[in-house]
Amino acid sequence: MASKLSEFTKGIIKENPTYVQVLGMCPTLATTTSAKNGFGMGIAATVVLVMSNVVISAIRKTVPEKIRIPIFITVIATFVTIVDLLMHAFTYDLWKTLGLFIPLIVVNCIIMGRAEAYASKHGIVNSLLDGLGMGVGFTLSLTLLGSIRELLGNGTVFDVNVWGKAFNMFVMILPPGAYLTLGLLAALFAAIAINKEEKAKKQAQVSQTQKAGDVK
Repeated sequence: MASKLSEFTKGIIKENPTYVQVLGMCPTLATTTSAKNGFGMGIAATVVLVMSNVVISAIRKTVPEKIRIPIFITVIATFVTIVDLLMHAFTYDLWKTLGLFIPLIVVNCIIMGRAEAYASKHGIVNSLLDGLGMGVGFTLSLTLLGSIRELLGNGTVFDVNVWGKAFNMFVMILPPGAYLTLGLLAALFAAIAINKEEKAKKQAQVSQTQKAGDVK
């Protein structure tokens, strides 16, 4: 049970695809002008990631090694097309805003990376949890980035007025704001990881010292 949980949670913080692995930067920087756009892009990518992981894991033993990449891309492209059509039908305004970045999920390195590095080597359940965890991590990352940029740029979050026009930095919803916010958040995640490693080392040293004392 613990191993199943770790497969899911690793993508949220420890192996976060955006702030730790620094993958999928194109949609991350381009679609996070608002919290709604970031959330929508994250959900779309999550659906594709989960479904493609499951299918690729299911067919992994029957796929010839030499043509595995074209087959993986075909599977991913199928789900991207489904998501694209569904968004066009039911969330037209969001689909229109995200535009070309929905079809470009096909070449998103997070999707392809999980298919090649994980789903093609593990069972269906673990692949589903891996895809879901990475998708949730990606969605939360984009939503957080979009929320900060929208708040500082427009004074709103999910189009809800927070402070209006009282304190707005228009640059935050422009490309420079995306790079600045992403860099600061990536630095925060790196600092958290370093802090955890230092604590783990200290605990290991204390444990070794105690064991040495017990032996004496």
